[in-house]
Amino acid sequence: MTRKQPTEYHVLLEGRSMGPYDRRTIVGMRIRKTLSSDNLLIDNHGVRLTEGDLLAERVSQNGFNANGSGVFSLVQGTYAASLLGVQGRGFAIPAFKGEIEARVQGDVLRIAGRHRKGLGWKEDRVKIPLTAFVHARLVGTRVDLWLRSESARPGDALQRMSLELFSAESAAELVDWLPGATPPPPALAGSGAATAASGYLPWLVVIGVVAVLVLVALVLAFGSVL
Repeated sequence: MTRKQPTEYHVLLEGRSMGPYDRRTIVGMRIRKTLSSDNLLIDNHGVRLTEGDLLAERVSQNGFNANGSGVFSLVQGTYAASLLGVQGRGFAIPAFKGEIEARVQGDVLRIAGRHRKGLGWKEDRVKIPLTAFVHARLVGTRVDLWLRSESARPGDALQRMSLELFSAESAAELVDWLPGATPPPPALAGSGAATAASGYLPWLVVIGVVAVLVLVALVLAFGSVL
């Protein structure tokens, strides 16, 4: 039986105890490469585990409440992951930040997490049919996926999504659930991971426009005075 998720962890680095940190912070440190799967953690019950052990536990324990339907018999695999980026048009995949849940459920891959909305955060999810995955590539703990939506027309470029699975075993297992996805052709395989667009870009544009308007108003005001 999987033990109940504790709320805080201390990280042991070079003989020193750092923290406490919650799970989301630990995952963020892994995404930023501050920690590796071998780093030792101590939870608030005194139990020792590695960072890899923590991420290998079932994500359904960490508070996502994946579908609220109570139907768990269709779940074939659940993985902790992070979204590295999405490129191209097709499925409406939010710009998830931090840890996400990648769940193979029935005939879909369900991705759940949180993303920026305005000045706050929103919990969200997207379901992608397994038949939509055309190509898949493993690069260590990273999975690159090429998708084609039902609305795509012949000749349209494939949408691309890259996920970090934190362990090579989890990455390989996720790809195994996509039997219809073939290795990408050389034209696609030569590129690196899909990158995420910055969520702050729209705000930077707005701030820039406001700054220009203020500058124009000041010039007009001083001009009328002179």
